[in-house]
Amino acid sequence: MMGAGIKIRGKRLFNKESGMSLTVALDHGAIAGPLKGIESPIEVVRECFESGVDAILTTKGVVRATAGEWPRDVALIYRLTGGFTLLGGGFREEVISEAETALRYGASYGALTVKFGHPDEGRLIKQASLAIDQCHALGLPVMLEVMAKGRIDGKEFPPNDPQAIKMIARMGSELGADVIKTYYTGSRETFREVVAGCPVPILVLGGEEGRGKRQLLEEVKGSLEAGGRGVAIGRNIWSSGETAAMLQALKGIVHTGWSVEEAYARVSSK
Repeated sequence: MMGAGIKIRGKRLFNKESGMSLTVALDHGAIAGPLKGIESPIEVVRECFESGVDAILTTKGVVRATAGEWPRDVALIYRLTGGFTLLGGGFREEVISEAETALRYGASYGALTVKFGHPDEGRLIKQASLAIDQCHALGLPVMLEVMAKGRIDGKEFPPNDPQAIKMIARMGSELGADVIKTYYTGSRETFREVVAGCPVPILVLGGEEGRGKRQLLEEVKGSLEAGGRGVAIGRNIWSSGETAAMLQALKGIVHTGWSVEEAYARVSSK
């Protein structure tokens, strides 16, 4: 039964005791090269292992470089889409790997991205839907990263617009995603509506840097209290200058129920 594979692999993303997930996103190098903090992705992966993360979202190249050190209790989320870089200057998400390859690399999940409202929206939706079908046929669950771009009521909205996030989280689940990765909407009240309208677990992403570590921790805490199931954060962890401290702070909030103050005390540079 392929459904059995989805159930067995699906549980690996979440901590057995808390039911939440601390996932580190480390797939940026395929688009932007050696960004600050991931000049040596192998070192970042090792720090993640040592800090006890639940999963890492990354690419085949990083997996090949670290496969011999990969612990049994860290789930691999294998990036299936990409196909564009900063050099090209445009967004055109393509499926660049297959579910069968993800399984050969030891993946527990495949990862896809859809940007709703994009001029290429129809193709992106079809592409994701067919890729999810392929993954599920082989017993591989899917994390779908959903983003929104466009206008509501004639006005261009920000990436974390509550109405847009509520719509796209549901849309992603309707495509068959097992887990949704998306933005926190900025308040517990609006994020509760997102969770209520989405029948699969939601992990919040970190997004752009620059808003401060305390605010990030506050957003993570708010998302969990509103029904989110964890985080899938990259740049705000490994470009912070103190990866281990940020992981400790996030782990405390996600799995132990730390307050923002308790978590923030673990971070030295504010």
